Amino acid sequence: MVQREARNPTYSARDHALAVLRVRNTALALALTPAAVAVVLAVVGAPSAFLWTAAAFAAAVLVLAGALAARVATAPQAPTPSVPLPEPAAPALHRLIVELAAQLDVPRPGAIALTPDCDSWLEEPVGPALRAAPTAPTLVIGSPFLWWLRVGELRALLAPVVAGTGPAAHPDIASARRCLRAWDAAAGRAEGLRPAAAPLAVAAGWLARRLLAAAAGHSAGMERGVAAASAARARDVDQGLRTLAQEQVGLAYAGWDRLLTRVALPAWRTGRWPSGLDAGVAAALTELSSRDRLAQGFAARLGQRPACDLLERPGDVDREVSLLAARIFHGLPVDGGDGWAPVEWPAYPDEVVDRVWRDRAFRLFRALDATETPTLARALHGLAEAAAAEGGTDALAARLSADAARAEAARAPRPWPAGDARQGPLPLPPQPPRGRRESLVDHVAAAVCCAAADTAGASPGLDWLDGPVLRTAGGAVPDLTTTVHTLVEDGDATPLRDWLVAAGVRADKPVRLV
Repeated sequence: MVQREARNPTYSARDHALAVLRVRNTALALALTPAAVAVVLAVVGAPSAFLWTAAAFAAAVLVLAGALAARVATAPQAPTPSVPLPEPAAPALHRLIVELAAQLDVPRPGAIALTPDCDSWLEEPVGPALRAAPTAPTLVIGSPFLWWLRVGELRALLAPVVAGTGPAAHPDIASARRCLRAWDAAAGRAEGLRPAAAPLAVAAGWLARRLLAAAAGHSAGMERGVAAASAARARDVDQGLRTLAQEQVGLAYAGWDRLLTRVALPAWRTGRWPSGLDAGVAAALTELSSRDRLAQGFAARLGQRPACDLLERPGDVDREVSLLAARIFHGLPVDGGDGWAPVEWPAYPDEVVDRVWRDRAFRLFRALDATETPTLARALHGLAEAAAAEGGTDALAARLSADAARAEAARAPRPWPAGDARQGPLPLPPQPPRGRRESLVDHVAAAVCCAAADTAGASPGLDWLDGPVLRTAGGAVPDLTTTVHTLVEDGDATPLRDWLVAAGVRADKPVRLV
């Protein structure tokens, strides 16, 4: 098989698919074995009592096997959340994919959809897998690619993916995949069920897991063979551009990750969802190309036609994908929709950044019992007093962390309902936990930012790569956290006071908290 795989990976994929089907056939044969034994006993003239016992056992096994098979065959599959992109919404993109499929001599995908992630794949049809009529898979494209890649780069990147429709149409591979999807759906459906409440579903899940385990090696081998066959078929299509496109994929992933964690997440936590995430990642990567010496060569690409030009109304598509991203990565709003409102990029500083600062400043002044006279001078004095009690600022930091945790819990999104078909496997990249001291630094820095905005003409701003920033007449303030950290950790307010004087911030003036 190794020599055959090296010669033609399609043969390897087919061999592994047949092995998967043999697992299915073995399970079927085991279910039929008691019936076959009963027939043999009847033919050889076994005693009637023994024959009736064997027949009754065989019938019970057949009934149970039929019920389990029906459960597995009808188990609903949960599709990966995506935004459908019908042909009227993107005729140029559909035309590009059709031409690419023709050049590769493979069937065209049945549909096109977008996902808020940096990946692309062929999504098999959903529904009861073992009873669904074979249809062409859907081409799912990572939406950041459309906004960052150029048209030629997108075509080169998608060539191996589209080439996968060829193996997907092979009868043995398609049948094996339907079996695997059905087993996976049945196993997932049984997760968390109590045996007493749903014994048949639990039994079907147990059987599906055993079948998946038996076919795991061949399943992986089949997909490796399909991937190798697809890559081999697409090898001569836009080969030079594909290398460049793969470089851009890594850059897009890094920019998308930073945009989600540093820009989108603060908005989601306030009940707002940025409605132009894809345009935002393009802006972030453009900014990176102007900052990073290693990215200077990417700037020349910006004069070429972006792939989002293949859409009829890119802004509307971006809005749909951005809302889906908020629901997938963050969850559903607690209030069921009221307040879960979009925010455009120009309004982001005032509607998100300023609100985050005011919320934190309010918690700080409340913890210092200074909400009636909320001046920065009063806050600094309270911090100095806290630093001179036993335990320093630890008690203040603990109270602020607890208050912040309660506020976070009150605004925490509702999880996706169990079994919801829209639930997707797209967790937000894990964030490093914030300690109590870091939380205290965040709250003091927010109070400083509010004072600067209220008394010195500063304003909240948005940095595409770093998230919320304070902007003054001299530009963004990069070292404010450092000066606040010195105050909190060392009790030394001199660097912060020097900055306040230089920035013209009036510490004696009240800070607006709402």
